Amino acid sequence: MPSLFSRPLALFDLDHTLLNGDGDDLWCRFLLRHGLLQRDVQARNEQLGADYRAGLVSAHDFSAFYASLLAGRSPAQWRHWLQLFLVQEIRPRLPTAAYALVAAHRAAGHTVVLTTASNRVIAEPSAAELGFHHCIATELALEGGVFTGQVQGTPNMREGKCLRMHAWLIEQGLPPQTLASAYFYSDSINDLPLLSQVGEPIAVNPDPQLHQHARANGWHVLDVLGIGL
Repeated sequence: MPSLFSRPLALFDLDHTLLNGDGDDLWCRFLLRHGLLQRDVQARNEQLGADYRAGLVSAHDFSAFYASLLAGRSPAQWRHWLQLFLVQEIRPRLPTAAYALVAAHRAAGHTVVLTTASNRVIAEPSAAELGFHHCIATELALEGGVFTGQVQGTPNMREGKCLRMHAWLIEQGLPPQTLASAYFYSDSINDLPLLSQVGEPIAVNPDPQLHQHARANGWHVLDVLGIGL
């Protein structure tokens, strides 16, 4: 088996992989705490989280709910809240091992890419904090410079992660075969479509289904979050 850092492309999921938590859930709770949402939103947030883990919610419905939380404001109007969110919620949940893992790939000369089902507005602060220059995320629609609350294009989730990854490869002038020699770090069975396409799939603090699949197929299993396997 090749040494751990011998390949040029390293892909990373974010939630429960590098971040000890779920960015969408944390963002919803953050907005509620600061009085920016109605309290009845929390029940829907919790249900979506459970349905996501069980694979019961569609990519569109999942992404559309979190897109709706940003509706009616411009990117500039959200900037202050996103910085506060980074300080209060994200940085405390990024373990040293997560920074180190990304930095090790970068130091080895690899191209590191964050690929997350979260929307770009929520994901980009985490991407910048971890030193990613490439971030593939669910895109949100704007109209007149204001978020509409709708998703734009294909959500970066499940099979959509594969489609968006292949589109990114084309944008970079890389052939699809690049994935055959790439790493992908993820915690979730929802990422099995893309994990199955890379040469080195790595399960990070995996959910039970992914853990079982990883063990059965001889994949690396890592504890990056320091919470045990």
